[in-house]
Amino acid sequence: MSIIFPDRGEISVLGKASAVESKDRIGYLPEERGLYRKMRVLPFLTYMARLKGVDSGGLHLKVMTWLHRVGLKDVARKKCEELSKGMQQKIQFIAAVLHEPELIILDEPFSGLDPVNRKLMRQLFDEQHKAGRTLIFSTHAMYEAEQLCDHLVMINRGKKVLDLPMDEIWRRFDPRTIVVEALDDHAGHHSRFAGLPGVISTGGTEAGYELKLADGADPAAIMAAVVQGCRVRRVELKRVSVEDIFIDLVERSGEQDIASVRTELAADRAAEVGRA
Repeated sequence: MSIIFPDRGEISVLGKASAVESKDRIGYLPEERGLYRKMRVLPFLTYMARLKGVDSGGLHLKVMTWLHRVGLKDVARKKCEELSKGMQQKIQFIAAVLHEPELIILDEPFSGLDPVNRKLMRQLFDEQHKAGRTLIFSTHAMYEAEQLCDHLVMINRGKKVLDLPMDEIWRRFDPRTIVVEALDDHAGHHSRFAGLPGVISTGGTEAGYELKLADGADPAAIMAAVVQGCRVRRVELKRVSVEDIFIDLVERSGEQDIASVRTELAADRAAEVGRA
């Protein structure tokens, strides 16, 4: 976005040396509200479109069409500050796409939206993607990323810990949990499941049990053993979530950091002993 410039290295944005040279080809929806609060909605959107180089001919109709699509055709003459947070978020989205940019950057785009409008926004994002535009979606809501994205980048403490297409992520991070919902609440189920080869831990849930599998364990064999050992309503291999993946990567990174610190401390102590 060329809001912050790099201290070193180079970055190319849409084939240009920086986003400054590509700004009219980029749409940006910031996390914080970026509206001119005292302006009325229609003049605000018209002004933002003109800043991005949109011709004034037919612009009024284009703005009103977008307002109608997001259910805000009646707010054109209202001031931006008079709108709810959800309405303001939809106005920001319109401002980000009116000029039909090639690259759309969305920072926490579902902020302030109710479930109905979240669904609407997902549909609009998908529509933009199908039109051949690239969307960068920045979020802490892992579920939304899992639903929307076809490529995922995870960053922990400023360092990239994952950068893969979603289909590759699902292949690489195999499910390691079996969910069991028994027909009866027998007290012995917990110990029976825990004793199965390949099961490293067993936890109770509201619906039943979750069996954590060891690396290399055969999920199919364990599921068959579960069915043979008790009557079940449901047994399935739980698909790993993006949130689970991120937590796992962060915890691994933390363990590596601790190990690194311990190594450095040991080296320092050894050096001190040597000097003594």
